[in-house]
Amino acid sequence: MERTVEIDGKPVRLRASALIPRLYRFRFGRDLIADMNQLNRAYRKAQSLPADATEEERTEAQLSVADLTIFENVAYLMAKHAGEPVPDSPDEWLDGMEGVFSVYRILPVILELWGENNRTTSAAKKK
Repeated sequence: MERTVEIDGKPVRLRASALIPRLYRFRFGRDLIADMNQLNRAYRKAQSLPADATEEERTEAQLSVADLTIFENVAYLMAKHAGEPVPDSPDEWLDGMEGVFSVYRILPVILELWGENNRTTSAAKKK
């Protein structure tokens, strides 16, 4: 699966395939499935706030630094996997951007790609 998003005013292709969890494990030494589940829960919590939520509730529902790091690493890896000309590290990639890209605009695309990539195409043999 591949999608194009705008990051720092430029179109960037993001790609998810069965190789992504392996690349993530080798590159970052972490389990992508667990990290994406954590990121998805945090995003859903942030999105489900009622309009009349208190400031404390809004602060609590924001993505943590760990969640943002997962997001940045996955975005970097998906761009690299799509063949985008990215530097050798996520730090260099982020440092090369002139502005800040919107987590809440790009994260849904990443979560969608991840979900589509994990959808099973075969029927269960046992019920």
